[in-house]
Amino acid sequence: MIDLRMVEGGVRIKIRVQPRARRSTIDGVHGDALKVRVAAPPVDGKANAAVIALLAQELGVARSAVSITVGEGSRDKVVAIQGVSVEQVRRALDGAVANAE
Repeated sequence: MIDLRMVEGGVRIKIRVQPRARRSTIDGVHGDALKVRVAAPPVDGKANAAVIALLAQELGVARSAVSITVGEGSRDKVVAIQGVSVEQVRRALDGAVANAE
């Protein structure tokens, strides 16, 4: 089960990132984190930008609503998404995870 928590104004989610993947996609669950693959390399913030863009697209929010709050230099990150509820995120991610499996 993915760790989703309400925070002020939105939702916090744990993710596990695999940079330099063949393509950018949500790839299921890794422990209590969402597994995300991005094609970008982990250089100069490119992988972080790709993670933000992918999550914003999958959740139907603006890129500015998604921010990495913990783990900018790590594969394990905590991301905050503003303006959404836990239920909205869970519904969007359930579809993405189902497509990945």
